[in-house]
Amino acid sequence: MKGERVLIFDTTLRDGEQAAGTSLNPNEKLEIARQLESLGVDIIEAGFPITSQGDFDAVRLISKEVRNSTICALCHANDEAIDRAWEAVKRARKGRIHVFLSTSKVHLTYQLKKSATDVLKLATSSVARACKYCGDVEFTPMDTTRTDIKFLYEVLEGVIDAGATTVNIADTVGYSIPSEFGRLIEGICKNVPNISKAVISVHCHNDLGLAVANSLEAVRRGARQIECTVNGIGERAGNAAMEEIVMGIKTRSDQYHLYTDIDTMQLYKTSRMVSEFTGFIVPQNKAIVGNNAFRHQSGIHQDGIIKEANTYEIMDPKDVGVPSSALVLGKLSGRHAFKERLLEMGFSLDDDALIHAFKSFKELADKKKVVTDRDIQSLIGEEMRTASEVYHLDHVEVSCGNHSMPTATVRLIGPNKEILADAALGTGPVDAVYKAINRLVRVPNQLTEFSVNSITEGIDAMGEVLIRIESGGAGYTGRGADTDIIVASAKAYMNALNRLLVQKRTSRQVENEP
Repeated sequence: MKGERVLIFDTTLRDGEQAAGTSLNPNEKLEIARQLESLGVDIIEAGFPITSQGDFDAVRLISKEVRNSTICALCHANDEAIDRAWEAVKRARKGRIHVFLSTSKVHLTYQLKKSATDVLKLATSSVARACKYCGDVEFTPMDTTRTDIKFLYEVLEGVIDAGATTVNIADTVGYSIPSEFGRLIEGICKNVPNISKAVISVHCHNDLGLAVANSLEAVRRGARQIECTVNGIGERAGNAAMEEIVMGIKTRSDQYHLYTDIDTMQLYKTSRMVSEFTGFIVPQNKAIVGNNAFRHQSGIHQDGIIKEANTYEIMDPKDVGVPSSALVLGKLSGRHAFKERLLEMGFSLDDDALIHAFKSFKELADKKKVVTDRDIQSLIGEEMRTASEVYHLDHVEVSCGNHSMPTATVRLIGPNKEILADAALGTGPVDAVYKAINRLVRVPNQLTEFSVNSITEGIDAMGEVLIRIESGGAGYTGRGADTDIIVASAKAYMNALNRLLVQKRTSRQVENEP
């Protein structure tokens, strides 16, 4: 018996994108939204339309293209924001407006500078306005866990009477602990007279590392929607991690007697996609989707796993989509075998993309003795990064040493397929490469972060470079991978520049729309 269903409300594209150091353009948001839809997410919070034209465009685009999940837009409790949210989601087959307003004494006193009476009136009138547009309206009393409990009950009753179909209990600053949070949910169920007319949702932040624990305790006490993000990304220490919540409910169904509609076999793939686009690397020891989550080094553990997997594994890695084999293919493998392995890993490429990816695989296989699943994932990441290029890195060559001046020669293929080439000196080989690229692309920017990681083990390991640049007050992430770390650095920089250029092009197109 499965029990009751828990709705998964994913806010990766809204709260997740608020994490310091990341920025997604509308097309990248759409790709993630499509994957969330495929994953089985019930509600996708696509953005905060009033905050920027880019966010509005992304929500509107996702509302038009994604048809199975409910598309939600966040808004302040004011008329302009509500109207803008509706304008963004009105094309959705299933749309939702999510209104939020602070209710805690500290927020009322220092941030809103309003009385409790004023806040209650504003909350109910804002929900009523949203309900004129949309039959699915959510309300969040922000900083719920530090709100006076009697006032909270009054606000919840008022917004439900005004038409709210979901009320979201937010641990905005990640202050609560599970027993306390559970009692809060239980108290709401008992003391808000009309609570049966609305779904109780929870939105937990991870400042004390308790976001998942609080969320799971909440559904045990009566909540039926959990707000979360892929990989737990978000403001400050992040949000409750979707993959941990979903697998917690599934693995311990004996305790929760609940279920979600998430296709768990797509969790790993979704995690890697979000990591790819946001630039946030998944920690090795991350629960469920980290590279070490199903690896065993202790001799005792290895002995147990060989004899019986469940001696030290409480989940089958296949259930979350972790590739089943560590070694994949070799340089003699054909295109059909390569395609079949990609399908096993959850990747489906069209013919042109497959041809290009297979060519890249063959080139890598000539350089490496062993090609692993992580190498294959990196190749697919390269395909995703090059799909919307403005400038393509065609050739890079460097000369350097402890008694020579670092020099780089770069050749790019431009927007009109023209060949562009230049050379530059630098303080080091990467600096020289970046200066040569700058002479060709001519987009003012500042490099703010540069990091290098090894994708696989060994002297022939693929190296992955992550960079962040800033231009015009906005940040852009770039990633590149190669067995040559200088080439990987060049790819990462071109990836960041291309994202910057695509974003500018998209903004100009929107400005020119009638």
